[in-house]
Amino acid sequence: MPCQLVWFKRDLRCQDHQPLLEAARHGQVLCLYVIEPDYWSGSDVSARHYGFLRESLRDLSADLRAHGLTLHVVQGDVLEVLRHLHRTVGLSAIHAHEETGNAWTFARDRAVRAWCRDQGVTCREYRQFGVFRGLADRDHWLRGWEAQMAVPCHQLPDVITGDTRPELVRQLPSATRLGLPDEDAPGRQHGGRHAADAVLASFLTERSASYRGGISSPLSAPTACSRLSPYLAWGCLSLREVVQATRAQRARLPPDAAFQRRGLDAFVSRLYWHCHFIQKLESEPELEWRNLHRGYDGLREADWQPAHFTALVEGRTGWPLVDACVAMLRHTGWINFRMRAMLVSVAAYPLWLHWRPVGEWLARQFVDYEPGIHWSQLQMQSGTTGINIPRIYNPIKQARDHDPQGRFVRRWLPALRQLPDAWLFEPWRLPESLQQRYGLRVGHELPAPVVDLEQATRLARQRLFERRGDPEVRAAKAAVITRHGSRQRPAARNRASASRPDTRHQMELPL
Repeated sequence: MPCQLVWFKRDLRCQDHQPLLEAARHGQVLCLYVIEPDYWSGSDVSARHYGFLRESLRDLSADLRAHGLTLHVVQGDVLEVLRHLHRTVGLSAIHAHEETGNAWTFARDRAVRAWCRDQGVTCREYRQFGVFRGLADRDHWLRGWEAQMAVPCHQLPDVITGDTRPELVRQLPSATRLGLPDEDAPGRQHGGRHAADAVLASFLTERSASYRGGISSPLSAPTACSRLSPYLAWGCLSLREVVQATRAQRARLPPDAAFQRRGLDAFVSRLYWHCHFIQKLESEPELEWRNLHRGYDGLREADWQPAHFTALVEGRTGWPLVDACVAMLRHTGWINFRMRAMLVSVAAYPLWLHWRPVGEWLARQFVDYEPGIHWSQLQMQSGTTGINIPRIYNPIKQARDHDPQGRFVRRWLPALRQLPDAWLFEPWRLPESLQQRYGLRVGHELPAPVVDLEQATRLARQRLFERRGDPEVRAAKAAVITRHGSRQRPAARNRASASRPDTRHQMELPL
């Protein structure tokens, strides 16, 4: 009997999984995940992603077994795998979630749909986020988002009729065998549904009280932020589950839980922005590799400075907060939104680096890499969208504002732990006598700044605003707003908050 194939991609869960439910309604179910070597050879993937994936697949396999199903994990080209299954088993339909991924997955999904048409196999794709394929304009996008989030979460029957063929899973290839760059992050979050449930519960019941006011500082953000972003990016949780659970928790709060209520309101507003930015890539896939506003073409592309990029990647820019963020990111695969924005700002302005290579490096570092959010944010922070006011962060001011005692910098840069506060954020100014006392030499143990911050930032600002002021560039701005601009503030969450989320610091998205 031909089977109903459920093709898992970035939706590694059983809960609120419409493709799995629909397949179960139509016949025998075969569950498949394909490890695609060509995907893992891309410039935006890394060993830390693969480690998180493997942990998530283990949880998914166990949860499917509880419903009487087997997860078949196969390494290879997905079209070759589908051809083999169609010959040996017979495929009646393929059920999968829509994915707003990178250019490679976009082309792969088109190829799968074309193969299904040629073979007479039904291909059914289901919406996973509040992101709408084929959207003509943004006028009614918010209404659609709210409608998508209001649909009850899909519930599976206890037992599902599964395909009875032997399990196809083999020993999963190692990250090294796949040729993945960068080592796994030793301090990253663990993947899988069970870890996701625990993180969501701790945030909703406890940590959300610190969300407002706690998510900007790198000191408080690791616990104040929801930390749900990797579980949303890899689909261990559905966005609808999180929205509904958050609103339900808010409704249960006692009247005196004002801080937590405001924290949950702010969190849901960022879930709205989560989809707002993914919609940009869905509507214009080219923004992954070209400027959203074409009037900014050529702004930085011809001025690439390899030494600047190397200093950034190695955490030796000479600006302690920047280098500390790189050290934390290397170890954990995560930093908070403001520090993400600062890293991109430093790369884009004083270092004057084009956003694409910087974005590829950061994509490999972020365990929660979500292409739609990532590339939209890289362009917004680099000033190439044409519709956002550029925000140029001063890393010295950011350190004084958000790490005034230097605890974060000293934690991640051990060489600076003995420095007095007065010199901590500008160690290159340390007098020769103190360099000798502490055994720290500028240009050696203390990297000197790559460029003069004030001078380089001033020049970058001048070059950017000259381009923004060009009459042709200004005239083309309206078309970008029509296609990608937000139309209105999000609806009041549970009718309790009418404040528009702060769009100035969106690199936190997700969460």
